[in-house]
Amino acid sequence: MSLNRSEKQAVIDEVTGLAAKAQTLVMAEYRGITVADMTKLRSQARDKGVNLSVLKNTLARRAVAGSAFDVVSGQMTGPLIYGFSIDAVAAAKVVADFAKTNDKLVIRGGAFGGKALDVNGVKQLANIPSKEVLLAQVCGLLMSPMSRTAVVLGALAAKKGEGASVAEPVAEAAAA
Repeated sequence: MSLNRSEKQAVIDEVTGLAAKAQTLVMAEYRGITVADMTKLRSQARDKGVNLSVLKNTLARRAVAGSAFDVVSGQMTGPLIYGFSIDAVAAAKVVADFAKTNDKLVIRGGAFGGKALDVNGVKQLANIPSKEVLLAQVCGLLMSPMSRTAVVLGALAAKKGEGASVAEPVAEAAAA
């Protein structure tokens, strides 16, 4: 069923709004994927805040014209699913993880920060840890010097024969 002019403009406006807010665009060919698998992919994408859309390529090209994703408009050919995400790695992670278990989904490319990404670029972006994991790693790095100091002070106190009375408050202070 073909869209009339106003319906096409509504699709372009919607995708333009998505592109304006998004940091990442991932494109994948979905030829041969069953409806059940596509539904599963869309569900996973929704859970991660990724907007997946099957669009006519001409409408997608018009929608991203003038945006940071215009760099991949030349790659918009064939049956593609477009994944837009505000989170820098979410779209790449959802599509790459699904492509690992379903060989019918073929990553074609994407864009991040105004730069075009090839298949390997999308996979590398997908391998970046999530924001929560990165924050936990930073906290661990910040806590490391304090815990090392507590261990050293505890060992010194034990050597001097003062026992654990000095080490316990130091360890408690480091844990807080």
